[in-house]
Amino acid sequence: MTASASTPAPKRAAFEVDTTAFKSKPIAVIGYGSQGRAHAMNMKDSGCDVIVGVRPGGAGEKKAQADGLKTATPEEATKAAHLIAILTPDMSHEEVYRDMVAPNLDAGDTVLFAHGFSVHFGRVNPADNINVILVAPKGPGDLVRREYEIGRGVPCLFAIHQDASGTAREMALSYTTCIGGATAGVIETNFAEETETDLFGEQAVLCGGATELVQAGFETLVEAGYQPEVAYFECLHELKLIVDLLYEGGMAKMHEFISETAIYGDLRSGPRVINEETKERMREVLKDIQDGTFARDWITENQAGKPQYQALLRKDLEHPIEKTGAALRADMPWLQPGANQ
Repeated sequence: MTASASTPAPKRAAFEVDTTAFKSKPIAVIGYGSQGRAHAMNMKDSGCDVIVGVRPGGAGEKKAQADGLKTATPEEATKAAHLIAILTPDMSHEEVYRDMVAPNLDAGDTVLFAHGFSVHFGRVNPADNINVILVAPKGPGDLVRREYEIGRGVPCLFAIHQDASGTAREMALSYTTCIGGATAGVIETNFAEETETDLFGEQAVLCGGATELVQAGFETLVEAGYQPEVAYFECLHELKLIVDLLYEGGMAKMHEFISETAIYGDLRSGPRVINEETKERMREVLKDIQDGTFARDWITENQAGKPQYQALLRKDLEHPIEKTGAALRADMPWLQPGANQ
């Protein structure tokens, strides 16, 4: 599928929403990983009555209790709550929803996801009498928590898939407010747009594209006879400096803080590496996402025990840049565990 006319116009603004009703009933967070912990802790500190649904005796239960949160089984948490946030990994959603959440929902309850994958690709099919919403912070869980603690927030996307009660939008905005997103900016989207753009960004740019570009640059320099250590600094280490500038002020700030020589090289040679052929490969990646090919492959891979995933991951981690980087980072005290970064 392609982006359609149903895609809502961006709505990015600070907003005011009365969260009194939202906070008056318990909220369940199913799962206590990176996002689960951040959402639960932020809502607790915002005055919400939070119950974390976790496996009894598991690591998640111990962590949640150590953080001062109430815990219960996912089934018990769902029964007690009026909003249930499913924050377990994507591939677990079908089982978690089918076996633990759905049998314990009441009409008018709200089920929330932080990523639309399982709903958009039909792995979770909620009944018509519940609200189904999405709130997706644009950052990892530790950042969502850290920004909240210092009085800021991480921008969020939100979407409404089903509005059975007429209050789904209010619930989504209240949740966004209570995890800190309202202070940083909110954009309304839909499940298809959030899912497809998120997968594309990960695969073509942020993870797949960036790491392949780094490895290719490293290999090009080493194969030409340059020292691996020098190649590591030029193709990986200094990437953070550029990304920070882009993050803080876009292309303009990057150009302001790099040399004219670097700018000229950027403008002249960047398009020789990333060009129309590269964009055509990106379009192929996007098509695989839009038509469900990627989702089907990933689901099948999980059902088979992830053999290809493990082989590809092992190959990635055995790349020579990893050995070079590990040795160099060992001499960088600011990168060691516990160091102030």
